[in-house]
Amino acid sequence: MKQILKSIVVFALAISVTNCGDKKETDKYGNEVEKNAETTTETSVDPLLAKGQELFEGKGTCTACHKPDAKVIGPSIKEIAKIYKEKGASIAAFINEEGEPIVDPSQYDTMKTNFAITKAMTAEERKALEVYMMSFE
Repeated sequence: MKQILKSIVVFALAISVTNCGDKKETDKYGNEVEKNAETTTETSVDPLLAKGQELFEGKGTCTACHKPDAKVIGPSIKEIAKIYKEKGASIAAFINEEGEPIVDPSQYDTMKTNFAITKAMTAEERKALEVYMMSFE
């Protein structure tokens, strides 16, 4: 009887030692899942937003007159976005010289000098500029 009792204790001890190690998590199909695996979350950036920023800061030369939240020569990007959102107007149409100036008409003549640049852009590039500018709040 003592032999059976010893065997049961040794068996229980062996099971508890092996089960106390690193527990492997499994998915609902029984496949092992690493417990401390880093989860990567893809953050998708609108390609038009990235392209718009690239154009705004580069080829469009917009930063010469417009800053995110300060009036320099032209109004700030935030002010432009706010007014265009309120009016439901299109920046893309304006920079293609298809819309009236609605933010600061007194600066229209200065802005017209840049229409040569913006009108040479593709419709998608003008839309990208609009998406970038409208992302400001």
